[in-house]
Amino acid sequence: MSAQILDGKAISAEVVAALAPRIAALPRPPGLAVVLVGDDPASAVYVRNKTRMAERLGFSHQQITHPATLAEAELLAEIARLNADPTVDGILVQFPLPKHLDRVKVLDAIDPTKDVDGLHVVSAGLLSQKRPGFVSCTPAGVMELLTRTGATLRGAEALVIGRSDLVGRPVARLLEHADCTVTVAHSRTRDLAEHVRRAEIVVAAVGVPGMVKGEWIRPGAIVLDVGINRLPDGRLVGDVEYAPAAERAAWITPVPGGVGPMTIAMLMANTVLSAERRFGRA
Repeated sequence: MSAQILDGKAISAEVVAALAPRIAALPRPPGLAVVLVGDDPASAVYVRNKTRMAERLGFSHQQITHPATLAEAELLAEIARLNADPTVDGILVQFPLPKHLDRVKVLDAIDPTKDVDGLHVVSAGLLSQKRPGFVSCTPAGVMELLTRTGATLRGAEALVIGRSDLVGRPVARLLEHADCTVTVAHSRTRDLAEHVRRAEIVVAAVGVPGMVKGEWIRPGAIVLDVGINRLPDGRLVGDVEYAPAAERAAWITPVPGGVGPMTIAMLMANTVLSAERRFGRA
């Protein structure tokens, strides 16, 4: 068996293209504000990619960059200003933040109706109860990719490896909502290999290169690799041993070019949805 590739670049382009008529129907362009604190290289790349996509879609876009020495009170004041701005539909604070800034306090300061990153505790609560809100972008992208396989999800054995608030927990909840039988594994899980061997769907989101061995993958499984890890030689790899896993899986995401592009596409979709809600269109 040789897996079919879930091409995140191509699928994200389709997701973004489908936003065009919704954007055109709005009274004004969707407004997105992205706040970057410090000079983390990876964060700078992510923000730049988000900026390019927002500009390409014709958003009213603000990229707000602050030095790493920014005081917490100043950042909270910035968020309050954006909360009050009627032209801003979505606010995203890029993580990680410098160590002196309280991540939870910053997240809590964002208006939940503008939480297009889907990380606010209100967003998490709405997702938990399967009520309308914002789904965090990477988990939403994972589910979009999974949908594109055409697989029957009801009753499927799904394994999520990782329990972060950013990916693992919301992905598990979304899979539950899709009627999968979900197991969440993590660094303390005993006999991870056995859990993987049972799973029809594997979502790996731990940030450890090659943690999931290809030989563990159940023949015909769907493998969604959220991990993106840079090796000493500069190569980017996922959390799954790609080549041997691809020999056993039915579908697999590459790294890079799989889940990553979907994250930005879903951020754009959330921002459009926020604007539609603001104008009573959703």
